[in-house]
Amino acid sequence: MKTFKQKLKTKGPKRILALDGGGIRGALTLGYLKHIEDYLRKQHKNPDLLLGDYFDLIGGTSTGSIIASALAIGLSVDEIKQKYFELGTKIFGRKYKWWRIFEIDDAFKAKYDHQALDSELKSVFGDITLGDTDHLKTGLCIVAKRADTNSVWTLLNHPDGKFFDSEHGNNSKIPIWKAVRASAAAPTYFLPQSIEVGGDMGYAAFVDGGVSMANNPALQLLMVSTMSGFPFKWEMGEDKILLTSVGTGMHQMKKLPKKIQKNHLLNWASEIPNMLMEDASWQNQTILQWISNSPTPQFIDRQTGDLRNDLLGFGQKKRDPLLHYLRYNVLLDVDDLNKRFNPEKPYTQKVVDDLAAMDNAKNCQKLYDLGYEAGSQEIKAKHFPSGFMID
Repeated sequence: MKTFKQKLKTKGPKRILALDGGGIRGALTLGYLKHIEDYLRKQHKNPDLLLGDYFDLIGGTSTGSIIASALAIGLSVDEIKQKYFELGTKIFGRKYKWWRIFEIDDAFKAKYDHQALDSELKSVFGDITLGDTDHLKTGLCIVAKRADTNSVWTLLNHPDGKFFDSEHGNNSKIPIWKAVRASAAAPTYFLPQSIEVGGDMGYAAFVDGGVSMANNPALQLLMVSTMSGFPFKWEMGEDKILLTSVGTGMHQMKKLPKKIQKNHLLNWASEIPNMLMEDASWQNQTILQWISNSPTPQFIDRQTGDLRNDLLGFGQKKRDPLLHYLRYNVLLDVDDLNKRFNPEKPYTQKVVDDLAAMDNAKNCQKLYDLGYEAGSQEIKAKHFPSGFMID
């Protein structure tokens, strides 16, 4: 298969994989990815094909950046699943202990001890850096939020990137584990990550990329791959760009108006971040369906529908789709899950709320199974046209 350097020189259609943030719910993403990997192996008649071989750019936010980076270094979905389950148990297993004097200050800042996360990421990615062309099989984009400037950063391994190796920054020397740690530094869960970004910027402090419009990074990756300010500069078109976006489950809030009216300051403080992240994800989803003729249209709301009759295009024809867009995700809703999967033991609200938790590592297998079962229903051969096959 082609190396990343060879991919950069290759003409023709491009393939992008975007992976959402969502804590331990990334296990659900892996269930979908297993189906995608199996189908692509069958399509290419190659039982050893990896997603890192097929996609030209893989990117993710938070837990999505962990999976994206593992795919980019050439791991299979099964290999990542094993490591991910182990990682989840360890990083969400050790909380700061209030009675240990040296941890009291950190315990006021974060729920979990970041040392476990650091150690597990180092064990997976070792000393591989963003500039390591020998170990990275494809384009990689890790989305993080620079907290000291309140700006979204897309950490890229493209050698022509403005901040890859220049007077303004040297991202090529950033270890993959540290970039991923920055993207996954969810406020209240883990302490921020400081990184030496090089050039005239010195050090920067990062938090979870999900605290932005890019927890669902699909639209951000489309911008990275096509805008003139970024190094890829790929041409848009339905037969030129395939964008596959995979979620971690969407938890639907259901509260009676009377209960909302009783909310106090602490209630709002805990709920607002999730409310904003969900709004951002749906906004991205709406825009991407608006500029494509997606074969996987999601229902947005009762006014907008699924945009089957709406197309905003800027091609030679007024309504040319700008890309081939796929979105896979599960709605974590009691009625929807019971109707869709018809389980022997029906879901209850308590079970669904437990699955929606982003730090319950005991749910890894359940979430993976849910993503795998959803993938068996949703992923179709027509979603990956032969025009996007690799040589």
